[in-house]
Amino acid sequence: MKIATAQISCSLGDLHANLTKIEQFSSRAREAGCELIVFPEMIDTGYAMSTIREHATFWSEGAVPQLCQMARSLSLRMVCGLSERDVNAIYNSQIVIDADGKIIAKYRKTHLFAAPPIAEHLCFTPGESLTDFAIPPFHFGLSICYDLRFPEVYRQLATGRNVTAFIISSAWPFPRVEHFRALAIARAIENQSYVIAANRVGTDDGVTFCGSSAIIGPDGAVVASASTDGEELIQAELSAEMLQSVRNRMPIFADRRPDLY
Repeated sequence: MKIATAQISCSLGDLHANLTKIEQFSSRAREAGCELIVFPEMIDTGYAMSTIREHATFWSEGAVPQLCQMARSLSLRMVCGLSERDVNAIYNSQIVIDADGKIIAKYRKTHLFAAPPIAEHLCFTPGESLTDFAIPPFHFGLSICYDLRFPEVYRQLATGRNVTAFIISSAWPFPRVEHFRALAIARAIENQSYVIAANRVGTDDGVTFCGSSAIIGPDGAVVASASTDGEELIQAELSAEMLQSVRNRMPIFADRRPDLY
């Protein structure tokens, strides 16, 4: 299964400009023969709390109907990090759209980054559940940015839901670029699963993002990677045979001791 990760910058509060860029990268992925493309966090509004409060929309309007049309016209599956307004709450969410333009899964970020100057908890309501979906022969689990620091999320997806590939939409900042790289590789190694990480570049409201988007194999090897500061489309083939080979050589799930933890 061939997939792509889009490392992009965003225009704060400019939905038209952001959708135009999303369509450009999606078209490139489809032309390259990809079946799925993954985008970073908050690609409809950009990543600034004041802008998100102003521009977050219900999914019946705004970016989502246009993304569904885009997926349908390109016959391409899409995973995007988006704002989501729901009555009196705003969520930092991911949406999964199939090649027919239908929403097949969504995830609301469960771990909010509270440290200043970001203070996500003052803007967003945390999600209350994990999300997975299947595109045979793979089973995908969703997560967003700061979730990467919580290995329990990925272990639960791997052992409780049989996830074999983790998708991460992110707006990870430059001061902690080495954390982003190390944690993504660790999540792949410890769960013998693919990691598909799409991170932002550019600067929003004084925060500069570190790029370094990557597709990592279940053995921890980086299959494809992007720069720290440029807009790029990276691609890779996911192999069910390779994944099973890694798991057969070292059966860590069979050797776990959940009775002790």
